[in-house]
Amino acid sequence: MSATMTARLIRFAMVAAAATSLTACGAASRIADIGKAPEMSSIQDPQAKPGYQPISLPMPTPLPTERNPNSLWRTGAKAFFKDQRAAKVGDILTINISIADQAKLSNESKRSRANTEKAGMPSLFGLEGATLSRVLPAGASASSLVDLSSDTSNDGKGSVNRNEQIDLKVAALVVQSLPNGNLVIQGRQEVRVNYELRDLQIHGVIRPEDITAQNTISYEKIAEARISYGGRGQITDVQQPRYGQQLYDIIMPF
Repeated sequence: MSATMTARLIRFAMVAAAATSLTACGAASRIADIGKAPEMSSIQDPQAKPGYQPISLPMPTPLPTERNPNSLWRTGAKAFFKDQRAAKVGDILTINISIADQAKLSNESKRSRANTEKAGMPSLFGLEGATLSRVLPAGASASSLVDLSSDTSNDGKGSVNRNEQIDLKVAALVVQSLPNGNLVIQGRQEVRVNYELRDLQIHGVIRPEDITAQNTISYEKIAEARISYGGRGQITDVQQPRYGQQLYDIIMPF
């Protein structure tokens, strides 16, 4: 066996060993959870979570504070009694999520190309006779030294037909108050049924004016909204391709 082949086999073995170790690390925790329901996340401060970053957006010029001595009305109030809507960090409000999206796309492309190239050398300073016959193989002709042709074609079709519908409610927490008065909200809800855990996460930026008197807000009024609806458990594991198949789909170029 040549040295080049040996080096290739060693590299392949190292890659296979690394992939196997990564798979084993990821599967170890799953093996330990066999026969158990998925663990629910503990309640914690959203700002203390790894990767949390405060939002920074362009803000208008601050206006001077208006003071109304001996007034029954406070600035920004919309009722005679105390406003019960979420207004500061730590307050809670309800988000109504009602998504009914439908998208249908269809693409088709077709390409075809044919090329033909011919080259010969009938005369070259009188050397096209005996001299070329000694260089070229038997039966070769100087008048047709090169004859190339190529024919390529491509026919592609693609279509997407999506229909998604989500209708639920979730409570969110005000985690940040921006200088212009807008509020950054973040909410998470976990529901475990038997051995399947449903996980709903949402966060974004809202205006206090869009909060209704019932302390609710619709999802379409949330700017920079990030809504995640998924789950984990035995059913989700069965629906996912195996680790080996996912790795194969990533590294295979064809």
